[in-house]
Amino acid sequence: MNIASIAFAMGPPPGGESGGGNPIMAFLPLIIIFAIFYFLMIKPQQKRAKEHRNFLDSLRRGDEVMTAGGIIGRISGLTEQVVTLEVADNVKIKVARSQISGKPPGKGGEKTGQSKG
Repeated sequence: MNIASIAFAMGPPPGGESGGGNPIMAFLPLIIIFAIFYFLMIKPQQKRAKEHRNFLDSLRRGDEVMTAGGIIGRISGLTEQVVTLEVADNVKIKVARSQISGKPPGKGGEKTGQSKG
């Protein structure tokens, strides 16, 4: 084997291209996958988080709410961090404001008990 044949074997690929093509085309699939994840997962999550923050900011005394643990009660007191819920006559509990998940089902929250027909 002579040196000329080794040098020829290490040359650019046939077809005249050297360098492997456009580097943007190599990252295009990753960019497309990120865009899909953003619009299908990240953006809706941010929208739900914003709606929940607005809901927590709009809480007032007398509103009926449900906690993340499933406890339903009427708000009898509010501070920046704590919500006092009346869950029965003269039975009050204090819950962290961030643990209020929403309105109870059937009270402007999820629809339950509807028949299909």
